[in-house]
Amino acid sequence: MAMVQRNTVSRKVFVAINTLLMAGIAFVCLAPFWHVLMASVSDPAMVEVNKSLILWPLGKTSIKAYQLVFSNDNIFIGYRNTLFYVIVGTVISAMMSSLAGYVMSRKRCRWRGAFAFYITFTMMFHAGMIPTFIMVKNYGLVNTRWAVILPTAVSVYNTIIMRTSIAAVPDSLEESAHIDGAGDWTILFRIILPLVKSTFAVIVLFYAVSKWNAWFDAMIYLTQRRDLYPLQLFLREILVQAKAASSADSEVVLYETLQKYATIIVSTLPILCIYPFVQKYFVQGVMIGSVKG
Repeated sequence: MAMVQRNTVSRKVFVAINTLLMAGIAFVCLAPFWHVLMASVSDPAMVEVNKSLILWPLGKTSIKAYQLVFSNDNIFIGYRNTLFYVIVGTVISAMMSSLAGYVMSRKRCRWRGAFAFYITFTMMFHAGMIPTFIMVKNYGLVNTRWAVILPTAVSVYNTIIMRTSIAAVPDSLEESAHIDGAGDWTILFRIILPLVKSTFAVIVLFYAVSKWNAWFDAMIYLTQRRDLYPLQLFLREILVQAKAASSADSEVVLYETLQKYATIIVSTLPILCIYPFVQKYFVQGVMIGSVKG
């Protein structure tokens, strides 16, 4: 029977305080992004002297900062490469985490305990950057797209989340599918994953965001292939070049701060557009394992 909550005075006070608290947290989270967005289209001279939160454009609205950012042809090359890394990398990572989670969650897997210990061990101990670079080089991946995708293809944390979610699926469903002649691949993709789509959507979001923001691996492994640089690495170059611009280029110097703001928006806004499509799965996905029933 559904629980009926009485609309008492204490309940009203709780709801009011909770609403104010959530509104305050939302403001703290959104205010910096809104400040950067408004500053990026403001008058640069007024932004330099402003010391408070910018809630609307200062002075005459201008998109000159965005024009300076997009005047660099490398931006579009970076977008193309980043989309490749995000799409291909997320598909590979999500599938590998799902496969590993499925294996570790099946009781009939003889070595699942040892396998779980082996991959969990890597969360606590890491070889370091130099051994990783040597390994990538020995496999012939340096200066290729796969150097950005494969070394970070699997997140142990995301794999554990998938394992916990899949373990909650009753074994009887798998046994029934086996009786009907279904193999492991059919069970995983046609039975298990549809039942844990909330968790799967969440780890897809986690992987996509991490790959969208990644730039350090590309800087290390793609030293001779600028045509493979992701967007974030080109944006970093734009910021460095704007800061090092000579005083003779007065326009670049004037818009240096606004370029930084515009760069933040350009690098952040596209990935934010993904969130509304997976938001409905987010709470349910991250709560897996916290409630038993």
